[in-house]
Amino acid sequence: MGMQESQEQHQGGLILVVEDDPDIGALLTNIIVQETPYGYVLATDGVQALQIVEEMKPILFILDYRLPIMNGIELYDRLHAIKELEHVPAMMVSAYLPEREVQERKIVGMYKPFDLSKLLDAIEMLAV
Repeated sequence: MGMQESQEQHQGGLILVVEDDPDIGALLTNIIVQETPYGYVLATDGVQALQIVEEMKPILFILDYRLPIMNGIELYDRLHAIKELEHVPAMMVSAYLPEREVQERKIVGMYKPFDLSKLLDAIEMLAV
């Protein structure tokens, strides 16, 4: 399972999606391509995500909470420890969200299964 990215150049910037479930990853990336002006890069774990951000600077992180290797909160903290990424907003999409950690970090939480219009509203609000 490797990194995937949208091929077209997107004026709006790239969204980093970190999701280990291939069906949900495909759903999220299809929504981004079809419903937003943004491109995407899809990683399946935190290590891959950290490698991706060495090459490109996303405008938004969409993170699953339950990921292999490190969970979404640990990944968020690692991403935000990188100086150029410390102000990149994040959305966490999961069936289980650790409310306190999400609120402390000002992450937008979205429960699975998610509402498409709420997801698009959150992307529009955060990806600036």
